[in-house]
Amino acid sequence: MKYRLHIDIPLGVDEEQAIELSNKITNWCFTSEGAMSDMTRFGIQQINYRLGFDDDRQKSNYLDKNENDHVSNKKIRVTIK
Repeated sequence: MKYRLHIDIPLGVDEEQAIELSNKITNWCFTSEGAMSDMTRFGIQQINYRLGFDDDRQKSNYLDKNENDHVSNKKIRVTIK
């Protein structure tokens, strides 16, 4: 077993706004040279994340939709180099 950091940020009930805010937050986290350098220094090699909806019983990822607007249940993975 490993410890994992789970961060829960309420983003409201509007799906489009939640997707936009999620993209802004993840871009801020994963494009900052200083943040990425710190993650490398701490030995973090991969980050997994998804946008969920409280009333959805599945672990859907609203950031990963296909051409028919169906969401996946796969997390988005960022590999730190």
